[in-house]
Amino acid sequence: MNRTFLSGLCVGFVMLFVGNLAVAESTIPAPPTGNLRYSITVTKFKNEAGWSGRWNVGDGMKTSMTNLLYKSGWFIVLGDGEMRDEAMKEQDFAASGRTAGGKKSAKIGRMTPAQLLVRGSITHVQDNTGSGGGGFSFQGISLGGSAGKAEMNITIYLVDSETGQVRASTDVVGISGKRGFTVGYHGSALGGLGGNLGGQQSDNVGKAMEDAVGQAVMFLIGQLGSIPWEGSVVLVKGDKVIINRGSREGVAVGRQFKVGGVEELVDPDTGEVLDSEMTEVGTIKVTRVKEKIAYCTPVSGSGMQKGMSVFPMN
Repeated sequence: MNRTFLSGLCVGFVMLFVGNLAVAESTIPAPPTGNLRYSITVTKFKNEAGWSGRWNVGDGMKTSMTNLLYKSGWFIVLGDGEMRDEAMKEQDFAASGRTAGGKKSAKIGRMTPAQLLVRGSITHVQDNTGSGGGGFSFQGISLGGSAGKAEMNITIYLVDSETGQVRASTDVVGISGKRGFTVGYHGSALGGLGGNLGGQQSDNVGKAMEDAVGQAVMFLIGQLGSIPWEGSVVLVKGDKVIINRGSREGVAVGRQFKVGGVEELVDPDTGEVLDSEMTEVGTIKVTRVKEKIAYCTPVSGSGMQKGMSVFPMN
């Protein structure tokens, strides 16, 4: 993870004038080369504002945030809780013996665990009637925008799934017509052509929601520098070391990792892990990458064993 990049992460605004219309746009940057990713899922957004309309604001927030997290490229985005429940039901059905077997059957024990959980509450919605188009962007230039105004306040939490502790939280105010969020594409994907991040709602509350989601995703990206990234050695054979992280997690050829044994310091009264101590035995360099694993060779040290932890070199 490029901590210098993250510490300087900010939202840049471009003011464009079309006739008498001013549109402010904010771009979520593409992750830097070598960015290491974390698995994340959006669990729930509770509608505490009591707002009701043509669509469910809590479900809309969850859908829009999952969509933007995925498009941003910064995370391994998993289905939300409802999607994962449906996947587990399908696995249970396949295991019941009532379906055809083979490679198409959903198998138990293969689901990717979430390292980070996103949860939030919608605390206030103010809706002024009126709606407008969502606009589009090409090569960083935005045209079009929303009419009318609505405001949405949300509180968002980033939770560590291992400990259940809140790692970070913030309050966000989304305003329709304030700005539109676009995603910084990798390479020349789509030729730089993009639209609004959600697109499923064209009313003012929907636009306020999209603004709030864009700000929330920027906040989540900004927390990554403080979250430890870790993998494990799954095989050591001669000068070949295989780790359980691959292109899915952002591992690339040439990346170097520290390898060592980790001892957890556990509170004898509560069973909570208080801290951990790593005894480094050497470093490795990635030579070949697959989706979920990476092949490495030792650069220094000796005594590397299956089950040891790997951490990125800063």
